[in-house]
Amino acid sequence: MSAGKRAVMLMVPLIAFAIGGGFYTPQASVDQRSSGNSDTGTALASLPPLPSWANDALPDFSRFQDTTEKKAAFFSFLYPRIVLANSRILIERDYLKGLADKDTLTSQEHSWLTWQSERLRVDAEPGSDQQFALLSKRLDVVPPSLILAQAANESAWGTSRFATEGNNLFGQWCFSAGCGLVPQSRKDGASHEVETFSSPYLSVEAYIENLNRHPTYQLLRDIRLQDRRNNTPLSGLELAQGLLGYSERGEDYIKEIRAMIHYNNLEFYDDDFSNVVRNLKPGSLEQLASTETETGLLPRQSSLNTNPAEG
Repeated sequence: MSAGKRAVMLMVPLIAFAIGGGFYTPQASVDQRSSGNSDTGTALASLPPLPSWANDALPDFSRFQDTTEKKAAFFSFLYPRIVLANSRILIERDYLKGLADKDTLTSQEHSWLTWQSERLRVDAEPGSDQQFALLSKRLDVVPPSLILAQAANESAWGTSRFATEGNNLFGQWCFSAGCGLVPQSRKDGASHEVETFSSPYLSVEAYIENLNRHPTYQLLRDIRLQDRRNNTPLSGLELAQGLLGYSERGEDYIKEIRAMIHYNNLEFYDDDFSNVVRNLKPGSLEQLASTETETGLLPRQSSLNTNPAEG
């Protein structure tokens, strides 16, 4: 067995938790994204408050001498944050579906749709079928395997300068002076910086939002939408095809991300996530999105896992 697969096998007992949810009418709250010296916080209305552990700093992954142990530690740290971010998206997605089924909307509901449209860069008539269709396409989760592979690739398993100094696991850029860290290899005349975040969780959240709204990743969203229409579980291997513009390396970058998914057996995370989502239980999703400890998302430790799926 390869070292990569051994790393994931170490994690298999840690991630078989359950998530559930039903239609939930959200209450207002705010996720604060801290970027450099400027406050670029985006109010994510309709979500329960973030649990305190979402603010935890990045561990020192450089202390691991054994590669297998480093990978296991990296995945176990990042996976609960992926589930947290995706569960909060699913809360809003459920809410969006509920609004789409209503004959009339309140002014507050119109405001929520307007804000989501601005955040996800949807240009459509408020309350129109087109607005609901575009929001449904963009307000969606990203498969865990893709997030794990890109985070590992872009952050050198959590040891890069941008990860350790800026909690940026995905190499995301910003374009105002002081918004982040200046790359040492930045070309003359370039003005971009690598964005900084107050926590790794907020880096995950921003990365998902980037894939959900930037025109460069329309293919990724198209693939995801087709899978939704076919009732097919989302696959990081498949959605990786939509990352052509993520790196100047183009197709070679896609091949590398897919190879990391294969080598580290990260499809396991997609399978697990899709299995638990298929067995949603009303009320559990809001509970998950505010889990008090990250260990509460681990297998057999989650209070949400009270009704295991039939084997």
